[in-house]
Amino acid sequence: MNSLDKVFLEENGIVNGNEILESLIYASKLANDYAKNSRSKNTVKSYGSDWKDFSFWCQARGLSTLPADPCTVACYLADRASQDYIDSNENQRSPLKTSTLARRLSAISQAHKVAGLDFNRKHPSIQETWKGIKNTHGTAQKGKEPILIEDLRRMIDSIQLETEGESRLIGFRDRALLLLGFAGAFRRSELVSLQLCDLKLVRDGYIIYLKRSKTDQQGEGREIAIPYGSNPTTCPVRALQDWINVGCLLEGPLFMPINRHGQKSTKAMSSHAVAIIVKKYAATKEIATGMSGHSLRSGFATSAAMAGVQEYAIMKQTGHKRSDTLKKYIRSRDLWRDNPASKIGL
Repeated sequence: MNSLDKVFLEENGIVNGNEILESLIYASKLANDYAKNSRSKNTVKSYGSDWKDFSFWCQARGLSTLPADPCTVACYLADRASQDYIDSNENQRSPLKTSTLARRLSAISQAHKVAGLDFNRKHPSIQETWKGIKNTHGTAQKGKEPILIEDLRRMIDSIQLETEGESRLIGFRDRALLLLGFAGAFRRSELVSLQLCDLKLVRDGYIIYLKRSKTDQQGEGREIAIPYGSNPTTCPVRALQDWINVGCLLEGPLFMPINRHGQKSTKAMSSHAVAIIVKKYAATKEIATGMSGHSLRSGFATSAAMAGVQEYAIMKQTGHKRSDTLKKYIRSRDLWRDNPASKIGL
């Protein structure tokens, strides 16, 4: 703090100028830290990757990134929507989906905002190009194939629990993960975020406390009930209890990597690992292709709807706030129910 600052503070009755300045600096640091947490880690990571690709594209053509001319942004979107390309890591990439391009545009806009620069994403050059991309390639996202209850039973039947060593431990972990993921309609990121302390065993089953989710970035949290199943083989509560006992879990993440020596990591498994596990057991029983970690969530919604469960009850379990979002998951029921092609004597 210079002498002029000190005089100003003293003239305004602020005698402890140094302490106040230090307090303001600390408060400013806290504000900056909170601002960084205004978006989820996944969003920040995606934006970083998106900006890297835009910068790479611009540099290869001698174009400015900050500020970026609207025509530059329009050309970038058109190029990435239309043809294969080589990324900055020299990997071959296919044309980007419309949803990915929408995020790229948001990342470019956010980069300008952080840099204190104006960026008009509604500029005619951008808007007209973007409209043309959507009209040409469409905006519908192809959902992952849902895992229905009969699929889940076959997957669970394929898990080996009688073996010894790491295979046995992995089997108990995977069975609990699949059944909990399905019964709780969890997203991959939600499953791997669960800690042992988030589980509470009560008379009717488990209550899972989910601290944060994709649609709850403020961390309000919510409780999800996991009841006992009618079939012991596919009961999520019994599967969880078995995994906790066999895995000797005392604290830390509920699901973690296990190495070939049967040693559990102290860190949670990745979201990508959940997808690998789902695909592994789906492939074992030759279940329909197109399965992913999200197939557990969509499969629960679809199976519940096929069983006649009301939408409000499904939304309570899935955490959906809008019914139109939920309806995207409920595909199989409406596709086959009262299908006229089955009633005309073919």
